[in-house]
Amino acid sequence: MGELSIKIRIAEREYPMRVKEEEEERLRVVGKLLNERLRFYKDQFGIQDKQDLLAMVAFETMVEKLKMEEEKSAHLAKVGQQLNVLDELLSSTNK
Repeated sequence: MGELSIKIRIAEREYPMRVKEEEEERLRVVGKLLNERLRFYKDQFGIQDKQDLLAMVAFETMVEKLKMEEEKSAHLAKVGQQLNVLDELLSSTNK
């Protein structure tokens, strides 16, 4: 697949970019979600400054990212423990 030239509009500014065809839809969805969060902060808190709005969305996004990473680590640790239990059970039946 080739590359496309697209423009993504964020906070009333257009950003031209070249993207792989298979990434286009994801990037457009991200642009839409960003604009929705910007609108949320603008409406909820009356923030007008675009830099402040972008900072709030960036902060929220990083909080969610860290939360997901922590949940992923906890899940992987739990899976590892369960695999160890299964391994021990299988080992004990082979004796």
